[in-house]
Amino acid sequence: MKVCDIVKQLELKVFSGALGVDKEITGGYSSDLLSDVMGNAEEGQVWITLQTHKNIMAVASLKEVAAIILVKNLQPEDDVKSISNDEKIPVLGTTLDAFTLAGKIYAMLNE
Repeated sequence: MKVCDIVKQLELKVFSGALGVDKEITGGYSSDLLSDVMGNAEEGQVWITLQTHKNIMAVASLKEVAAIILVKNLQPEDDVKSISNDEKIPVLGTTLDAFTLAGKIYAMLNE
């Protein structure tokens, strides 16, 4: 499954990094603690978070995640969008909470 597939099926908003929506998704990781993500997220996963500042892009790039999904209708800060476009790591958004979103993505990946 690709990032563009979950964007379409879950009606996610693409804030930035649209050139990376063809990346394959290998799984998902949900955490708001940057050190936890750095220690445990894996390459190709989508990262579900409520963090919106530019440090999420540093962690996403380091871990080579497929995309970042912001929950609860949160919006990325402007500098996040710029870095996301440069790194081709999509920053996506949803009105769903992290628990609900994680469940839906898990179900999609295990169909």
